[in-house]
Amino acid sequence: MTICSSPSSSSSSSSSNNSKTWIIHGIVAGVAIVAAASGAHAYFRRFNKFRSRVVGIIPARFASSRFSGKPLVQILGKPMIQRTWERAKLAASLDHVVVATDDERIADCCRTFGADVIMTSESCRNGTERCNEALEKLGKKYDIVVNIQGDEPLVEPEIIDGVVKALQAAPDAVFSTAVTSLKPEDALDPNRVKCVVDNRGYAIYFSRGLIPFNKSGKVNQQFPYLLHLGIQSYFTKFLKIYPDLQPTPLQLEEDLEQLKVLENGYKMKVIKVDHDAHGVDTPEDVEKIESLMRERNLS
Repeated sequence: MTICSSPSSSSSSSSSNNSKTWIIHGIVAGVAIVAAASGAHAYFRRFNKFRSRVVGIIPARFASSRFSGKPLVQILGKPMIQRTWERAKLAASLDHVVVATDDERIADCCRTFGADVIMTSESCRNGTERCNEALEKLGKKYDIVVNIQGDEPLVEPEIIDGVVKALQAAPDAVFSTAVTSLKPEDALDPNRVKCVVDNRGYAIYFSRGLIPFNKSGKVNQQFPYLLHLGIQSYFTKFLKIYPDLQPTPLQLEEDLEQLKVLENGYKMKVIKVDHDAHGVDTPEDVEKIESLMRERNLS
């Protein structure tokens, strides 16, 4: 996994040389903000302890409108939830990894391969609420919760570590996530969520439609569109208040939980990474993932 430059960089070599990686930019910006307020020396003494305790939670539910039973689908001989869990366990930033589910079939499956399971309510409206309930039931104190989508069997540990570091380095953010380059064939697919960010690497908007959308009404083959990846981390104090925030118009219209964060005025840090695998949203995606794994000789 490689960290990429800001999407505002052009394809020319001079522009590329002047572009900054988003993670580095975020770290520098975060350091500058806190140092100005508290003094640089005091900040660096506290940096290693700031939001240092991290838990990874994999929310998984059986009833999906697009793909029922998706967490248990076999990916080259292993349940998809197992492959996601195995990848998450490789992340250096995570102190603990658990699966949060409301379904005993998923729970039983996870226990067979050694995963810790937290049973959650069927009333959870999305993965973020499921993570919050699981956190409460864990009974341990964590500073950051990483929501690792159970349908990301090829999630890279470095991406998990990247979103954690981004949140640790941006004290004005309560949320962090990752994006990658959008493939042209996915531009108009509503299952592929797109993202736009500002010059400092903070999210402006997410959409199932193509954003930005130009006046020609056509996909601009030269524009660096961004695809949102199914991983996000939250500052624990924010996660605890998230369920109490009322659903927002844009969130409901797009059916994207991260929009509730933005609509309520909170900041979300975004890192850009090289990642050519996407999640499993439909049964057709299983074959794509398996083909990719065969190409990479992944078992």
